[in-house]
Amino acid sequence: MSAQLVFSGVVFGLSIGSIFFLMAIGLSLCFGLMRVISLDQLLYYSIGAYVTYSIGLAAGSVWLGIVAGMLVGGAVSFAVERLIFRRVYEHDVAFSMITTFGILIGGVGIIKAIWGNVPRPVADPVATQMDVLGTAVPTYRLIVIAIAALVYGLIWLFLNRTIVGKAIRAGIEDVEHVEGLGIDVYRLFTLTFIIAGTLSGLAGGLNAPLVMVDPVMGLEVLAFVFMVVIIGGLGSIKGTLVSAILVGQVISLGSLIYAPLAQMAPFAIMLLILLVKPTGLYGSPLLKR
Repeated sequence: MSAQLVFSGVVFGLSIGSIFFLMAIGLSLCFGLMRVISLDQLLYYSIGAYVTYSIGLAAGSVWLGIVAGMLVGGAVSFAVERLIFRRVYEHDVAFSMITTFGILIGGVGIIKAIWGNVPRPVADPVATQMDVLGTAVPTYRLIVIAIAALVYGLIWLFLNRTIVGKAIRAGIEDVEHVEGLGIDVYRLFTLTFIIAGTLSGLAGGLNAPLVMVDPVMGLEVLAFVFMVVIIGGLGSIKGTLVSAILVGQVISLGSLIYAPLAQMAPFAIMLLILLVKPTGLYGSPLLKR
């Protein structure tokens, strides 16, 4: 196996991990703050991809489509939070998981009704390659990695340098204590949902040129997104990033060694990590069930 092939695999894995991070960060935040398993994030991912496809086709700009997909994902998540999740918060985790899975399945049906069942291709907005250490690497994949890194930095600054962000961090540790300080936690819930839905829509838009846009594309990555959240630790931003990169590399490099490893190895890694640290790499002991 040549060094160029391995390096290409690493870049490919980083781009996969970047998409996983953008999808998983919302799910992790939603559970950390609200104790709900927000499987509907995968619906906003699919919506972001389809909006990118439609806007890119109509306006001739995939980048405009990605921005539109991100905004539509955030808007739909806001509507779902207001109409449905306000009635779910008081129930247990299992109830939220069943409810959000129902939203996901219903949303897939709506997508099929609007766009049909046939997978749709999205043009690569940057169809060039860059020479990195003697290896030709698709420029668009490097852009995806850079965007994910920028998003991580902005989320870190928001959570650590703003009053609202610090309130969300405190709520992840003890939401009842935050509520006792007179903070309207439901506004925090709504804001968190909008952020999560927006990032899921961004993930769908960015991934659209890398895969065929398909109505069940969210369901296809469900297991991997869950894996990223569990390995990193529920509610941990840093853990989500590290685990997304880890899973992306295992999928990419594993497929170079032996194709079935791309599907099997991430599950083995998850089991090994949970045996050593049941709360995940960066999970807080307060999040144990």
